[in-house]
Parts: sequence; C-alpha cells; structure tokens
Amino acid sequence: MAVRRSPSSTWTESRGNGRGYVPVATALSESSSIHSDALYQLTRDVSRVGLEPFTESILEVDAEKEEAWNEEAQSLLKRHSMQTDDKIPVVSCSSSPQDNGEGLHFADGRRKVDYVLVFHQRRHASVRSPASTSVSHDRLSIVSNGNFPPSGGSDGKGGGSSGVLPGGEAVSIGEVFMELDSGGGNDAAEPADHEMRLIRQEFEANLLEAGLEIERDRELKAHSLSFTRLHAPWPVLCREAEFLKIKVPTKTSYEIKEESAFSSSVWRKLKQPFQPKVPTQDHGPTKFLTHCFSRDKLHLYNITSKDTFFDNATRGRIVYEILRRTVCARTCQTIGITTLIAKGVYDAAFPLHDGDYNATGHPEERNDRQVLHEEWARYSAFYKYQPIDLVRKYFGEKIGLYFAWLGVYTQLLVPASIVGIIVFGYGVATVDTNIPSLEMCDERLNFTMCPLCDGACDFWRLSTACGTARASHLFDNPATVFFAIFMSLWAVLFLEHWKRRQISLSFSWDLTGIEDDEEHPRPKYETILLQKRQRKQKKKKKKKKNQVAIEKLTWKDRLPGYCINVSSILFMFGLTFSAVFGVIIYRITVSALMAMSPDPETKSNVRVTVTATAVIINLVVILILDEIYGAVAVWLTELEIPKTETNFEERLILKAFLLKFMNAYAPIFYVAFFKGRFAGRPGSYVYVFNDYRMEECAPGGCLIELCIQLSIIMLGKQLIQNNIFEIGIPKLKKLVRTLKDKGGAEKEEEEERPPQQWNLDYALAPFEGLTPEYMEMIIQFGFVSLFVASFPLAPLFALLNNVIEIRLDAKKFVTELRRPVAVRAKDIGIWYNILSGMGKFSVIINAFVISFTSDFIPRLVYQYMYSQSGTMHGFIDHTLSYFNVSNFKPGTAPQNSHHGDVTVCRYKDYREPPWSPDAYHFSKQYWCVLAARLAFVILFQNLVMFLSLVVAWVIPDIPKTIVEQLKREKKLLVDLFLREEKDKFQLIQSLFAKDASVPQGGHVIPLPGRYSTLPQCATQAPVGDDGGGPRARCRAASFNLYTRKFPTSPRNENSRHTAV
Repeated sequence: MAVRRSPSSTWTESRGNGRGYVPVATALSESSSIHSDALYQLTRDVSRVGLEPFTESILEVDAEKEEAWNEEAQSLLKRHSMQTDDKIPVVSCSSSPQDNGEGLHFADGRRKVDYVLVFHQRRHASVRSPASTSVSHDRLSIVSNGNFPPSGGSDGKGGGSSGVLPGGEAVSIGEVFMELDSGGGNDAAEPADHEMRLIRQEFEANLLEAGLEIERDRELKAHSLSFTRLHAPWPVLCREAEFLKIKVPTKTSYEIKEESAFSSSVWRKLKQPFQPKVPTQDHGPTKFLTHCFSRDKLHLYNITSKDTFFDNATRGRIVYEILRRTVCARTCQTIGITTLIAKGVYDAAFPLHDGDYNATGHPEERNDRQVLHEEWARYSAFYKYQPIDLVRKYFGEKIGLYFAWLGVYTQLLVPASIVGIIVFGYGVATVDTNIPSLEMCDERLNFTMCPLCDGACDFWRLSTACGTARASHLFDNPATVFFAIFMSLWAVLFLEHWKRRQISLSFSWDLTGIEDDEEHPRPKYETILLQKRQRKQKKKKKKKKNQVAIEKLTWKDRLPGYCINVSSILFMFGLTFSAVFGVIIYRITVSALMAMSPDPETKSNVRVTVTATAVIINLVVILILDEIYGAVAVWLTELEIPKTETNFEERLILKAFLLKFMNAYAPIFYVAFFKGRFAGRPGSYVYVFNDYRMEECAPGGCLIELCIQLSIIMLGKQLIQNNIFEIGIPKLKKLVRTLKDKGGAEKEEEEERPPQQWNLDYALAPFEGLTPEYMEMIIQFGFVSLFVASFPLAPLFALLNNVIEIRLDAKKFVTELRRPVAVRAKDIGIWYNILSGMGKFSVIINAFVISFTSDFIPRLVYQYMYSQSGTMHGFIDHTLSYFNVSNFKPGTAPQNSHHGDVTVCRYKDYREPPWSPDAYHFSKQYWCVLAARLAFVILFQNLVMFLSLVVAWVIPDIPKTIVEQLKREKKLLVDLFLREEKDKFQLIQSLFAKDASVPQGGHVIPLPGRYSTLPQCATQAPVGDDGGGPRARCRAASFNLYTRKFPTSPRNENSRHTAV
C-alpha cells in the first residue's frame, strides 16, 4: 500500500461563518479489483465527513487532531456496522491487572487473556512533500479498488482545480492519494499512521463481530507500544471447537489392559528415578473416551469448569484461527493477522505464557511453564525422561512431536554408541598384533619410498609412517565391516521404532483421524495475485464485459522464479566445489613448502600439520556458507511464490537441506572417494597449474584422513554452530534489546508501572519455526550413518551432543521464546522422507567406503589368493610397486639424497615392475582387487537391503495394543451414541403422547437438541426485533466461506448463547 500526494493547491472553500471546510473526496484507481457496492457506499459517506481547517497537511497531526480523526473514524465504522454493540474497554494504567494471575487476565480479573496484538503508537507520521505550501487546505482522497463509477465531485460546496491521474482520470489537485497497488513505481512509501489505524479499527471490529472480547490500555505516550488483549468467551470457544473438530474427553472411561502386571510394575519401578516430577492428569490405566466437540452433545463431555475445560494452548489456537481468517475487505483487502503483520499494521501477535518460569511458593501451585522449567529445561535433568505429554499440552502437537522424535533418536544412539565403543576397543586391543602395521613399522624390511614432491623432496623410509599405520588400524579393522552393517540396520530400526512411537502418541494425543486444516494464502501470494488482477483489469479497462476474476497464479507467473532457482542452486554448488578445490590447492602448496624446509622436524610433521589446518579451514568455510545458504534458500523459496505456509516450508526445507548437505559433506566425499585416485605414478604425475602435484593418500590409506576430517567437522559444527550460536547469538540479541529498552526507560521513568506478562513476552524472541532444529539433527544423522565405517565413535559424540541439545532447546522454548501457537500435526512431515532417503543412501556410501577407501578388500584378496601361508605376512610388500629412478623426468628427481645410491624406489599401487614388458601398467592383482571391490559393493547392498526389509516386516507400524484399544474405543463410542439416540427416541415418543392429550392451542414443548439449552427468550425472539433476543454474531468473514449476504439462521442467531 502506498501513499501518494498530488501537487499542492491553494483551493479553499469557506462557509458562511468564516470557518474553512475541507471535504474528503474520492477518486478511483486504474488498478482496481474490489467489486463491492458496500465499498462504493463507504467512499461516498467518507466524502461527507467534515474536518476543521489545518495549516499543514492532514497527515501531519498533533494529539488534538489525532483525537478528532479517531472520533470521525469511529463514527464512520459505526455507520457501516463495522462494530457490534460491544465496546473495546480502554483501561488506565492504574486499573490494569497487577494482582490477578500476574497479568494473565483482563482488568476485571476474571476473563483470561488468550491472545495479544502489539503495535507501535506512532505520532507525527508525515508523508507530506517538502515543496507543499503551508496555506493549502488539503483533501484526503481514498483511492478505492472497486470498479464503480466515481462520484461526481465532493458533496461539499465549491469546486477545485483539476489534475489528472496517471490512468487519465480527472481529480482535484491538492489531494492525498492512498493506493493498494505498490506497482512498480519508485515513489512507494509506508502507509500513513491514519491508514494503519483505520485498518486496525476495521480488523478489531470484525473480531468483535466474531465474538471475541477486546481490552486495551489507555495510550499515554506519543511513541509507545500498545497491547490489544483478546478473550474468547465460552460460546465462541464452543463454536470454534466444533468448527475445528477438537477432540475433548467425555464422561465415559475404560481401563487399559496391561499384558503382564508383574513385568509392568517391575519396569515402572526401574524407571521411577528417571521420571520427571510432573503432575499426572491421567488416572492410571483408565482412559477417557474422546470425541470431536459438538454443541449438541454438551451433556456427554466431562465439563467441570468452563474456564478450564479448554486449556490455554487450545484457547490460543482457537483465537489464532479466528485471527487467521478475519477479513479487512474495506480498507486494505487482506485476510488474516499474518498479512497485517507483514504489512506493518501490527508488530506482533502471540499467546501469553502461563506466568513467570521461576517457581515460587508450594510445588503443587506451580503452573505448567514452571513445571517445564524445573523438570525439563534444566541441564541437571539430563538423565530424566522428557515430559512429552506436558510439552504437547503447553506448546502443541507439532513441537511435542519434535521433542519426542529427538528423544527417540537420542535413546537409540545409546546402543549404537556402545557398539561403536566396542569396535574401537577391538581396534585398540589388536593394534599390537596386526601384521600389516607391524611390517610397516619394521625397519629391517628397508622399504625405500619414492619422493613425495619433485626436486626438493628426498627418498624416505616406510617405517617413518608407523604412527599413521597404527592409528589407521583403530578404525580400519575387520570389526568395521560388522559395524557398518549394524548401523545400516540401526537406521532402519530407528525409523520403524519412530513410526510405532508416532502412532502411540497420535493415539494418546487423540490425533487419529484428524484432517489437515485449511490454509489461507500467504501475504506474498495474495499481493502478487492482487497485482496480477490489477494489471489484467488495466489492459482490459476499455472493455465493458465483466471479466472472470483471476483465482490463482499459474506456472507462467512462477517461471522466472524457477529459472532463478535452478541457476542459483547450480551457482551454489559451484561455490561449494570451488571452496573444496581451494582447500585442495592449500594442502598441495603448503605440503610442497614444508617439504622444502631445512628443519627435519617440520618435514616429519607435514601430513599431520597440513591435514589438521586444512580441516579447520574447511570447518570455517562450512560454517560461513551454512549461514549464507540458509538466507539464500529463504530468498529462492520466496521467488517461487508458494501459496500456503505448508508449501513454503516444504520447499524451503528441500532447498536448505540440499545446499547444506552439499556444503557439509563435499570435503568428506572428496577425501573418501577422490583423493589419491588421480595422482598418477612416479614419472607420470598429474599436476595442478603445471607446478604442483596432486596430493596422495597416506601410506596407511585415506581412511585415517577421512576419520580426522569427519571428526573435526562433526565436533566443530556441534560445538560452534549448534551450541555456541544457539546460546551466544540469542543472548547477544537479548542484551541489545535490553540496552535499547533501558535507554528508553530512563526517559520515561515517570508513571512507570510493573511490567505485565504481555510486556515480558513481547521482549522475548519470536518463534521462527522448527526448521533450524530439525536441520541440525538431520545433518548430524548423516554424520552418524553415512560415513560411520570410518569413525565408529560418531554415535557416541552425537549422543553427548543430543543430551545437551534437548535441554538447550527446552530452555530456549521455555525462557527465551514467545509462546508459539499450538499447531496440530499428525507426523513430522517431510523430515521422515529425508531420514528414510538418507538411511538408504548410507548403505551405498558405507559399501563404497569399505570397498574403495579402506584396505579391507585388498587384505582379503591377498590372504585367500596370493598369500603362501594363508596369513597376512608379506601384505605390505605385495601392495608396493617398483619404480626405476632413472625414469624420473628431468628436474623431478631428488637433488640432494641422504640415502646413498638408490636405483629402485617403491610406491603404493598395483602396477607392473620396470623390468616387465608392460612396465608401469596395471597388474593382474589390480583387476582382481577391483573385481572383488565391486562384488563386495553389490553383496553388501543387497544383504543390508534384504535385512532392512526383514526388520521392517517383522516390526509392525502400529502396535498391537493400539489396534485393540482403537477397536475398543470405536465400539464404546458407538454404544454410547446408540444409547443416547435410544433415550432421545423414548423422550420424543413421550412428548408426542403428551401432545396428543394437550388441548388445541396448548403450549408445545420444544424438542431436545442444539437449542434446548438456550434461554426461552432467545428461541422465541424474532430476528431483527430490537427489543427481542440478543443480536446475532456470526463467524469472522472469509473470502470463500462467509459473505455479507449469508442468511441468518437460527444456528448463527443463537450459537453464542450455548450453555451447559
């Protein structure tokens, strides 16, 4: 929405009494899209509003003029029935609640604050051009979005000079134009404060029409926050609960059968020390039947108190649904609070926390937030189970499912960590008896190796790499293959276990059978669709035929965004590969420079130094690109213009995961599958920039380097990104906000009152979704599953991180974030598909790591095909090829050798010796090892996939007890409703029997049903009778469901009077 001022004018009109009169005229926009007779009538009535003359622009107001504007706007809204008979209470600071529930109620201390809308009360908001004169009497002109004829001038007396709009329409000069179309012009500005106020007044009037009750503090300061508190009364809660199909407990209950009383009691006693001290709301093995709320069946529900029947999270969700579909059709043609926040009409909207999180008083008097803080959001509670049911009750099902999934993942990391420690322990125990590492460390074998670089590097002894060989055996041993198979099956077991856990939670949380909530379009989608309609109407403005309204955006509208998406993602991939290549160049150059150093100690530590520093550089680059890719993913998703928030979230997740996956794993993939594969051989090396040789793997193989790379990146991301960033950055932001608030508070110390709960919650950080939380865990799952064959301790480090991560996230949700809206969710969504795909991908990756990166297959081939004794003796000599030093290219041989006269050196490869007719070609052993590697990949994949299918088949998705309980609940519900219908039928028969005996003209008793609980006056008063029943209040307006012409039915007339 833009504000545009036409050139200044000196048009003035005077009344007989000498007072200036400034009428508010209307003008039409070329880009109009609202076809509404009601809006046309609104613009005509606005034209009759008289205002006192001002010496400056009408948009530059002081306090007195602002009050006059407010009075005119209020009368205008009342004139068009935009407000109901209810009033918005305005309470002073002294009357604000300070003792009733810590600011959780209205001023009367009885009605709960279910939701809070926040906006800044700005004054002196001027959009006047500096070139305008001070004597001109401006006129406020509303440029509507309707295709109705313009009024033939103002209703005021006199005329004015005319100007022309860009579309060619004649208007009066000196007007201020407010347009919806931000168009493509460069003169767009923020909407004026008066326009914002009109939008807020219409929106809040529609909230009153929807049945909500509103309270606001009296505005005392020029630039201050204004908090609008919302309360949903019992009739509104009942109406919306029925509309949203919220399941509530009935009075009927049944006992849950336990398989074995003895085993369950023993298991319960063993778990007792690890259970959080949370007040249980269930009744042991007893479970209440639940049913979708219906106002027809209030007598069936276990309603002990109307104030507590719907908990605070449910009340907040009900109010949010009303806010989400409430329409501002007259002032800005938008729907929902999300759009208004995006336009800047409101700064924030959120439900309140349940008071302070610091527990005071008796433990039984703690609210849910204090219980969560004491038993869940503390690092000292790391050994306890999570109170998942209370988390779900307080934050909603979507957040509850995240923490339940994180808990299941962390629990299953325990057996994986134990097996990984055993595998690592096996490597430590057998390192001294490993024959290949003993041969490599034996100086008597006298293996003289070829130089590691050209010219400056000398020949070297293989025994100097003894430490690398021994360390490599810790991770590259026969137990590694078993661990890779185990982890592949573990990933399948984890997913199957989570499916069962998810079904159990859905049953206990009454999520079975729920339907996805209808979503409204996103603000960006609505804006672009509106601009498309306006452009369409502008092209066909000369045609008088009624054009069909554009309902949605097509692929043609999204094609530019798709093209930018593809090109940008390819560019990001290129950027990631360039970063990896840059680190490769660093390793090559630093290795060459250190090899030229005269210091022998520096020469001996070349590999360790280069590997460690290169991995640290990789880590820093990954952390930087992660933040960049996160912002780029949001930008690219916005370009696609998704219609709903769910579509937006799914597309954002896919893009962010793709970019961050490549960023995190590209260096690891290089070390695992590409390093040393294209280095060449002595006498025929591959060079980079014609000067530097491609790097080779260490004598012990690339697996030890892969282990170092994986461990440093994994630990670095967890320590720096997941913990320091999550702890440090929010605290830094909070400190900055505190300093700003402190500076403002020092100026406004007078009339200061204690902060209420809405003030405290507004100071917290807004909730921005669960995508970052899931993303870091998914990347960690990749470290645990994809390359676990090279680092068996990865599950242990992931377990230690997750124990801290659970409490860190809990503390953040309880103490540092505003309370999110309780969102229903049946599952974790697209994240399960990503996990399943990574589990299958890990089988392939681990097969290739064992086959091509480790020496497991060459050892098997040597032991069973080439060993004379059937042992590993002679394996090192078998893997080293010969090279005649006379075949070095000129300038590449060592210049100063300390090893005397060397004629033949060795290098690690399977090639023919120099005295062979096929010198330096791949030998027969090379092809045998390659065939064995490929065969192992195929065998490993098929074996693990088969075992995975067996595990998935053996473990049913739905537990047997849940299936039985669902059947039992269904039977009990059917019996309950059949019994109720039978009672109704008997009552109807008795009523008809009585009716037959009543004389003609007697009083007829109404039948039981929805309206049997209504007061007698409500059922008998005719619609529209001023002295009869209360005024009807229908649900908030919606573009597709609710209109002004919707007929008033008895249901809508009396729904707000539903009583128990």
